[in-house]
Amino acid sequence: MKIIIVASGSFTPTPVIRRELSTADMIVAADGGAVHLKGISIDPDIIIGDLDSIDRASKDFFASRHIPVRTYPKKKDMTDTELCLDYALGQGAKEIVLMGMTGCRLDHTLANILMLRCLLEKGVTGRILDANNEIYLIDSDTTFDGSPGDLLSVIPVTQRVTGLTLEGLAYPLTDKTLDMGTALGVSNVFTGNTATVRLTSGMVVVTKSKD
Repeated sequence: MKIIIVASGSFTPTPVIRRELSTADMIVAADGGAVHLKGISIDPDIIIGDLDSIDRASKDFFASRHIPVRTYPKKKDMTDTELCLDYALGQGAKEIVLMGMTGCRLDHTLANILMLRCLLEKGVTGRILDANNEIYLIDSDTTFDGSPGDLLSVIPVTQRVTGLTLEGLAYPLTDKTLDMGTALGVSNVFTGNTATVRLTSGMVVVTKSKD
C-alpha cells in the first residue's frame, strides 16, 4: 500500500506532485496539509492533528465532505507528521511519500528528514518530495533515476560512513570513508539517467534536486 502524507509546509502542486498524488492508495492530511489539498480539489482520506493550522471555512468544508478527522490536543509529545506516520504504518503502508515537509521552519524540516529513519528501520520505502527535491535516507546500495544535469547530494548522518561509492555522477567516488560534518558529497551531477550510491556501513541522506 502506498500512502501519501501531506503536511502544512511548503507545497507547490507541480505536475510531478500531482502525478504522485494520483498514484496513492490513501492520502493522509497532517493538519494544515488539508488546506493544500483543498486548493487542488483533492479530498484526503483522513485528517490528523491538533487542527491549529486549518481555518474554520476549511474545517466546515471537510465536514460537509464527511472526511474523517482524528483530533489531538495542541500540547502533545508528537508532531502532527509523526502522528500521521504512526497511522500510515498501522494501515500497513509499504511505501510512504511525504509532502509539505520542507519550508521556512528549519526545525520541522530537519525533524521530518530524520523521521525517515523510522521507516528505513521498519523496511518501509520512504521519501520526501517537494517542488525541487526528493529526499531519501539510506543505509544500503540504492540506484536513483534522474536526467543529465540533475543534482544529487550525499550527506552522512552517522558518525562515519564507509565504503561510499558513487556511480553515474560527474564526480565519482570509490570506497571512500566520510565522517559526519563533511560536505564532500554535496552537489554532484547526473551524467546519465541513473546514479548509484553504494555504502558498506553507516547512513546517508540523499537529495535529488533541480534548481
